[in-house]
Amino acid sequence: MEEKDLYAALGVARDASEDQIRKAYRRLARRHHPDVNPNDAKAEERFKEISFAYDVLSDAEKRARYDEFGTQGVQPGFDPEQARAYRRWSEGARRSPAHEGFAEEIDLEDLLSRLGGAGRFTRGEWRSMPMRGRDAHAEIEVEFADAALGGEVRVQIAGRGGLRVKVPPGADDGARIRLAGQGEPGVENGPAGDLYLTLRVRPHAFFTREGADLALDLPVTIPELVLGAEVEVPTLEGTASVRIPPHSKPGQRLRLRGKGAAKGKAGRGDLYVRLVAELPDAKGEALDEIAKRMEPLYAGRDVRARLRGKR
Repeated sequence: MEEKDLYAALGVARDASEDQIRKAYRRLARRHHPDVNPNDAKAEERFKEISFAYDVLSDAEKRARYDEFGTQGVQPGFDPEQARAYRRWSEGARRSPAHEGFAEEIDLEDLLSRLGGAGRFTRGEWRSMPMRGRDAHAEIEVEFADAALGGEVRVQIAGRGGLRVKVPPGADDGARIRLAGQGEPGVENGPAGDLYLTLRVRPHAFFTREGADLALDLPVTIPELVLGAEVEVPTLEGTASVRIPPHSKPGQRLRLRGKGAAKGKAGRGDLYVRLVAELPDAKGEALDEIAKRMEPLYAGRDVRARLRGKR
């Protein structure tokens, strides 16, 4: 099995910070998401690759195991202590004259693949004993609102059928949920492992998220900007009314308190509405005449002065 370089999959260095890894994943995920590339098998495969890489490298424990053992180290049921015991034993065998040539026949990948079995390697023997079942891992997709507000969702997990999963309020993309005892069954009467679910949040049609705050671009007319207006805006729970002050500017942001994503016991974030000016569809002399009448209103004002001041 070919060893994959998960750092290369995300295009980051091996010493990349958590923030660099997260930004690289989000950039690549937007580019290769199946919704953006329908019926593109290569894009779908690439999306799976970068999702797996992010799942490993965004988790400090998994990342450490990957750095030490490669992708084998993040497989379900992998036991790092047993792997190190094998490694110490094999290195000792190489140094021992009595075992000359024996250690060279050891296939390390084969040895590591056996580490999920029931037992312990002690004094050169593999002894059977009760052992906890392997942890299982899977990814599930949830709707934007279910992640932002929390709730119970029903998902299909390969080999386990339908499960009801409680999504914690404010969960974000890449969050993990642990289902105790839902992993692989134990051996020799050992307890079952756990099932770890990594959340993949489906992009929303018009909301974006930064932490617990949400953002929305709201199209408005020129008269609404100049004269002010009361308009309805969508929220995660329906609609809300927002007042556009007279003489508002394109790009100005209005805040709706408490209409963002959940943030635990601290309540909820806010929804920021950015005003985006929409020109009328009408063309011809009428619109041209209005534009000409507006030109004197800009007299003595250089609207692009601030751009020239930031060279």
